Amino acid sequence: MGQEMKSAMTMTMPLEKEIVLTRVFDAARALVFQSYTDPALIPRWWGPRGVTTTVDKMDVRPGGIWRYIMRGEDGKEGAFNGVYHEITPPERVVCTFEFEGNPGHILLATVTFDEHDGKTTVTDSSVFETVEDRDGMLNAGMVAGATDLYDRFEELLATLSREGKATGADE
Repeated sequence: MGQEMKSAMTMTMPLEKEIVLTRVFDAARALVFQSYTDPALIPRWWGPRGVTTTVDKMDVRPGGIWRYIMRGEDGKEGAFNGVYHEITPPERVVCTFEFEGNPGHILLATVTFDEHDGKTTVTDSSVFETVEDRDGMLNAGMVAGATDLYDRFEELLATLSREGKATGADE
């Protein structure tokens, strides 16, 4: 798949402690939501290329916890975790996000899924506790990492669509 086929991700900072990433995917909202919340699919797209992601925990319900472990080609590991606050299929996921290598710096992510004409816009709003936390995430390569992650997500959605794996979830 050529780069010209991929939709561009946009980044805005509407509030001082917020980063909003938006990307349009050529897939139905039910499939996008399923792929975002299915622990069997997370390792196929979560994280940048060249890393392997393992889902340690993923209890997709309010109060449920998630934890992913990424392992680089060099064998180094990093883990991420959070707590789900809201799950509204197929519209919205709200959870915390923390990199275990820098504990105590927790953001609140609100991800919405909006479908128009068979395409789904994913909007990921991250609200940080401080401007320094926001800047630290940006300086750690958040935008490049998210672009790579969303490229992989788009490739997975195309594969699942070809395989006819779309769900029958209510719109």
